[in-house]
Order: sequence, then structure tokens, then C-alpha cells
Amino acid sequence: MKLYFSPGSCGLGPQIALREAGQTFELIKVDFSTKQTVEGNYYHVTPKGFVPALKLENGDVITEVAIILQWIADNHPQSKLLPEFGSRERYTVLEWLNYIASDLHKGMAVMFSPLIDAKSKANFADINLGERWRYIDEHLAHNTYLLGEQFSVADTYLYNVLCWPPRVGIDISGYKSIQKFMINMEKRPSVRAALEAEGLLVK
Repeated sequence: MKLYFSPGSCGLGPQIALREAGQTFELIKVDFSTKQTVEGNYYHVTPKGFVPALKLENGDVITEVAIILQWIADNHPQSKLLPEFGSRERYTVLEWLNYIASDLHKGMAVMFSPLIDAKSKANFADINLGERWRYIDEHLAHNTYLLGEQFSVADTYLYNVLCWPPRVGIDISGYKSIQKFMINMEKRPSVRAALEAEGLLVK
């Protein structure tokens, strides 16, 4: 398998999940500005041009973080990254995956946009994203992971997105439960290995 990524982007969650599942894969770095990789034009991998993309052994390519994470979990059930099919717990994880993708990931994308002025970003972060941080912080105040004590692919995605606020000047250090979650995540060997592979590990 090949995982196409850019350091610090949303390919970190799938990379963590692949490591949790004990899978061997190749990391292929994508240059955001040129859409080039060591293999050539990234648009030949996916016409969307976005990362991540997971290329399977048969050449099939899966895109979209939430879908890649579900594929990893479903194809490696021994890793228990998703609860069993049909269970309420499974749908809870899927709820979180969709919430992170639509409300957090896309919300944070606004903060990286060069088309939006600083004042508008500050207002958006305070009003829109602030509400999301509070919701997540309250949930994590009573749960080690999003599903309680059970680790899942949703945690890899949440951790991925929660790494971004400091990069765009958003201070979430006051959310104590979020900070505890981040510390717990960074104790996992899969997370540390993924950060190291992307050159993001602070030793």
C-alpha cells in the first residue's frame, strides 16, 4: 500500500490507523504547491489533487479521510479500530468521524485560507470553532477517548485536526480535557511513529 500525504496535513490520522493495524505501507510525499511526488504528477493518482489518498496493492485508490479510516478498520478487524457492524457503538464512531470531517476539518480549513482576512478568521475561530472546542472538551472530560475507554479511528482523526490550531494562532491550551487527550494520544507508539515519519516529533 501507498499513503500519499503532506507533512502535518490530514494524512496523519490514516497513517496512525495503519500503524495501529500493524500494516506495512509506503509514504509518498505530495508537494502541495506543485502537486508533484517522486512518482510524478499527483493528479494521476487522484484527480481531486487532495491528500490523503490510499493506493491499494491492486491499484485501487481510496480518498477522503473518514472513508480511508473506515476502510482500514473494516479490512483489519483484528485491530478493533471500529466496533462490530450493526452495533450502536459503531454508529457512534461514525457520527464522530462525520462531525470531525464536516464541522472541524472544514472549519479549520478556513483558518488556512489565504483568501480570508485576519479579522474574519479571528471572529470565525472565536464563534464557530470555539463552540466546537467546548463541545469536544466537555465530552472528553468524561471519556479517555471518543468512545469512552475504547480507542477507535475517530480518535486518530480528532488528534490530527487538533494538531492544527497552534499553527494558525488559535490557543486551545485552556481546554484541559482536550490537552489531556492529546497527551494520551502522544503516548501511543503509533502516534509517535507517525509524527516521526512526518518530521513532526518534538523530542
